[in-house]
Amino acid sequence: MSRLITRRSVMAAGAAGVAGSLTTLPISMVRLAFAGEREDFAFTYISDAHIQQIKGASFVRNWDMGLKRAVAEANLIKPESDFVMFGGDLAQLGKREELDHGAEILSQLKPKLRCVMGEHDYYLDLGEYWSKLYGDHWYSFDHKGVHFVVLNSIIVNDDWTHRRWPTAEQRMLEMADLDNPNGSPFMVGEKQRAWLKEDLSKISHDTPIVVFSHSPLQKIYKGWNFWTDDAEEVQALLQPFRSVNVIYGHVHQIQYNQIGNISFNSVMATAWPWPYPQSYAQAESQLPVLTVPMNRGDPFFERDATGWQLVDLHSGRVTAHYQLWDNEPRTVGFDPAKGAPVDLAYQEPGRRRPPQTHY
Repeated sequence: MSRLITRRSVMAAGAAGVAGSLTTLPISMVRLAFAGEREDFAFTYISDAHIQQIKGASFVRNWDMGLKRAVAEANLIKPESDFVMFGGDLAQLGKREELDHGAEILSQLKPKLRCVMGEHDYYLDLGEYWSKLYGDHWYSFDHKGVHFVVLNSIIVNDDWTHRRWPTAEQRMLEMADLDNPNGSPFMVGEKQRAWLKEDLSKISHDTPIVVFSHSPLQKIYKGWNFWTDDAEEVQALLQPFRSVNVIYGHVHQIQYNQIGNISFNSVMATAWPWPYPQSYAQAESQLPVLTVPMNRGDPFFERDATGWQLVDLHSGRVTAHYQLWDNEPRTVGFDPAKGAPVDLAYQEPGRRRPPQTHY
């Protein structure tokens, strides 16, 4: 492609639904703007590639090409993003060949790469090979006045991990099967929460906090592991800060929520979408009361709820512009008057909200 993708054009696409190649970007462009308080900057988010090896040396083409397209489009953004965050599930079954192939594709990125670990990367060898490629399972860094925290939110208790399954391959398959009662709820864990408490103790409460995790750090639906078992304990550590944004992958669908001072926004996948399961309706008592109803992907469109999103952080508040392949563009932003995120695109005169499936 010869066409340059600028930050200005990316923002325009998210707001207005530009036709052409911009409508198929499987990435998230995140722009942080602080009204003169701090230097504005932008980073790109790619997530959930699920690279899977089949028939020896070949790979599932639809998922493989989704990641390749994301990397190519990310490299076209001018001026260049400060860094790229990969949000987890690089591999499908955690095999070295899958991780190597995904890493080879990601190595073509021009900006610096940072990574979150997903359960599909982890449960074959408990993240040993992933760590050789990308380093620590959790860490933090500071960038232009913002404190970033990367968590491994997909660990489970030691009894499940080490004693239950006859082989590592079986353990991986149990966790890779989405609707599987043999899975175990994800968690951050006591050791990591202690590290997070210590890490945050050094940070001013006025400093914007951005947390990257793979699972939502909320309790949404346990049957699909859209659930972090110690979510409340993690949220309590984040509550003292004026502005906190949690950005996560894993769910392959558009989600947004507000819990106290914490804004939650999901990142779409480059592989495939997940529609909401019908069992959400039966599990309503387990779900938090969401500030804004989530919008499902359409199961009749293979690529619905996959695509790209631009996330603006203005003085620490998120506005997410979703550009979808098979649906209208969406814009979700924080409304200070309501103290909640609202669906901005459908507040415009004449815009009709598409059908939604609620829990």
